[in-house]
Amino acid sequence: MGTPTTDEARRSQHGPSPYLDLNNGVKLPALGLGVFLSPPEQTADAVETAIHNGYRLIDTAAAYNNERQVGEGIRRSGIGRADIFVTTKLWVADYGHDAALRAFDASLRRLGVDYIDLYLLHWPVPSDFDATVAAYKAAETLLAEGRARAIGACNFSPQHLENLLRQTDVVPAVNQVELHPYFTQRDVRDTNARHAVLTQSWSPIGGVYDRNQQLRDVTKPLENPVIVDLATKHGKTAAQIILRWHLAHGFSAIPKSVTASRIAETSTSSTSRSNPKRSPPSTPSTPGYAPAPTRRSSTPTRSQSPLTNEETASYGDAADSERHPE
Repeated sequence: MGTPTTDEARRSQHGPSPYLDLNNGVKLPALGLGVFLSPPEQTADAVETAIHNGYRLIDTAAAYNNERQVGEGIRRSGIGRADIFVTTKLWVADYGHDAALRAFDASLRRLGVDYIDLYLLHWPVPSDFDATVAAYKAAETLLAEGRARAIGACNFSPQHLENLLRQTDVVPAVNQVELHPYFTQRDVRDTNARHAVLTQSWSPIGGVYDRNQQLRDVTKPLENPVIVDLATKHGKTAAQIILRWHLAHGFSAIPKSVTASRIAETSTSSTSRSNPKRSPPSTPSTPGYAPAPTRRSSTPTRSQSPLTNEETASYGDAADSERHPE
């Protein structure tokens, strides 16, 4: 055997993220780097650092104004495009069929890629749901053409999702929603599961509590005594415990950071024995994959005292699995 490359050595040390199967057979890395609010001037470095620490999913959006820097960071990493899973999102101002197609092309140019692994509608627009449906139908076209490997939605409530399903042909592969220990979104998760839609968590460690001044007096998830005690017990950080909880439940999670040490910390959250499987992604010669399955025929409240007995037990189970790494 030859001497491993620098990246191979890093992958050996940190391990790639495990993968989750989407409803059309595409494999999604369970853990990814989110770049919401990442300053453009720091984004390329953060993406490159994340990839060198084993991340293979990078989640951006047209509205984040950092797609160009995400593409730059991917190219600088030295890892081939087929090994990086790129998610971006369509902003609501570009809803409608033709506008969505133009916006997709603009995202490709900014990212410097010729296909997107996962293309998401950023928000539902209840006041103009016809435009939301038209945008999703444009995404269906992109999927059929192989320009997007999978399509889905963000921030869709059960009602929004059911409404979309009634008017379109392809079941979303992913519904990306705010989800963390204080906001567990049981109804959303159950509806997603019923339709084989993967739940993906943004703000997975509760970063929204750092940004929302109205919540400044609430104990943050990373400071919650139950989580802190578990972290101490198992020799982990609070962030690692929370991310293991997401992965143990079968969610994908996209923590955000531009700090190298924090990126390295969260990257190790997936290196344990339990769900999900650590299967490698398939890399076909063309970006198109099998089409997603077609169908055959209230706003939740954010908790300030979040940990039920069931949820507390699940944290313990996830933490226990850390003692048996693969």
